[in-house]
Amino acid sequence: MKNKSIFYFLVISTFCFSLFSCEEAIPTDLTQSVLIPLPTSITATGSSFGLSEGMSIYADTGKEAVGNVANYLADMLNGPTGFGITVKNNAGNVPKGQIVFEISTENAGSKKEGYELDISKNQLKLSATNAAGLFMGVQTIRQLLPPEIESNSLQNSSWLIPTGVISDYPRYNHRGSMLDISRHFFGVDDIKRYIDFLAAFKMNVLHLHLTDDQGWRIEIKKWPNLTKHGGSTEVGGGQGGYLTQEDYSELVQYAADRHILIIPEIDMPGHTNAALASYPELNCDNKATELYTGIEVGFSSFCVDKEITYQFIDDVVKELAAITPGPYIHIGGDESHATKKEDYLVFINKAKNIVEQNGKRMMGWDETAQADLNEDAVVQLWASPDFAKMAVEKGAKLLMSPAKKAYLDMQYDSTTHLGLHWAAYIEVDSGYTWDPATYLPGISEENIIGVEAPLWTETVTNMDEIEYLVFPRLMGYAEIGWTPAEKRNWDEYKVRLGKFAKRLEIMDIDYYDSKLVEWEK
Repeated sequence: MKNKSIFYFLVISTFCFSLFSCEEAIPTDLTQSVLIPLPTSITATGSSFGLSEGMSIYADTGKEAVGNVANYLADMLNGPTGFGITVKNNAGNVPKGQIVFEISTENAGSKKEGYELDISKNQLKLSATNAAGLFMGVQTIRQLLPPEIESNSLQNSSWLIPTGVISDYPRYNHRGSMLDISRHFFGVDDIKRYIDFLAAFKMNVLHLHLTDDQGWRIEIKKWPNLTKHGGSTEVGGGQGGYLTQEDYSELVQYAADRHILIIPEIDMPGHTNAALASYPELNCDNKATELYTGIEVGFSSFCVDKEITYQFIDDVVKELAAITPGPYIHIGGDESHATKKEDYLVFINKAKNIVEQNGKRMMGWDETAQADLNEDAVVQLWASPDFAKMAVEKGAKLLMSPAKKAYLDMQYDSTTHLGLHWAAYIEVDSGYTWDPATYLPGISEENIIGVEAPLWTETVTNMDEIEYLVFPRLMGYAEIGWTPAEKRNWDEYKVRLGKFAKRLEIMDIDYYDSKLVEWEK
């Protein structure tokens, strides 16, 4: 009888909101909403706001970026609801029962990417200082709605949003993930899906690992054999592939529309066999190497004494910088075991200067801390606490990606079939229960620009396998990057995570069904 009563309650609620025939909104508690990442502040007022046929989103459509976010929300809502929600210019006279976007400098909206959601039964108002904040607020609206909002087809749901106020802003400016498309190649459609994953959880950076021993994946017009030959295979001997510059620009725009920055990585002086196989003059003996399809590391190196090497790097960086609006070019710099230390330092210093001469800032893995750095450089911690401390002492900033905690290609445990475990087994709790600002002694919040979770693809061949390794751990890294440290708690988080099961399934995400989480399917 109890289940039958709940069923009739939901049916009546849906009917009421569809026909505008209910005078009183349904009681709710906004503080009990299932949100990841957890917002900074939530206050509930106990009523509800309902989506309905013919409603509109009122926004300053004269500002293109604001109008784009409003249209993004309308498109998201219209598929599953069928309500035909439109976007209208906000001229100040907004009828009851509408969604309003407001550019404001008050409260949480004054923070970079911050926003405020003020929800009453008569209006849902989203305020921010810029379109990026509005976009982050839209992701919260998305999670406040039933999981069926993730569907691409018409759904029957109540479409209720609890009332109250959410004031929210991120802890770190850089919250991202790295996708390796060198070991196994992934094309435009797969990368767009990955971008959408990041957007759904308020992450704002996609780091693309574009070159390695196994494949060169970005077209360089001045050096065409990099992709023709160097991009022709992958781990295991598959066909490989590459992104044209037009493909890359399409991805940059797709990401920018979701307020995500793309950082391209050209790994050097090691991890360079695909380039060395493509152009013999980059080798000290002027002989091209063979293409490589294994997964060992540390055996390749540019010839650091030859002027052609630096002309090559300048040509590559120049073409990449021209199609990369963001401030960074990542030069790799890791595991250069085949390069003598003195040669390595000379090389990194020259590569850094080339990046800067092309109008960008250098980012590199933690080994690059040994070079001559300044406050414009960013060092990405993956393995060495000593290098991290060295970077900070030189004035550089840190991006936290410790392999033992943040590498998405690590197995969850010894029974999971995908991934490796050279750094650690990283179960969902281990990936969540660490704090960037306390991870290393001597490294504090002010030294850190953010958090990034890398996915290396030695064992990953398709999108389902990506999803299995990425989810649900990516959601935890999103919360680490966004939510204040004092508000994070594993025992509370795992309950919220478990309630995302239906949403992930509707999103068609092949996630790892961790036994540490009670999934509500």
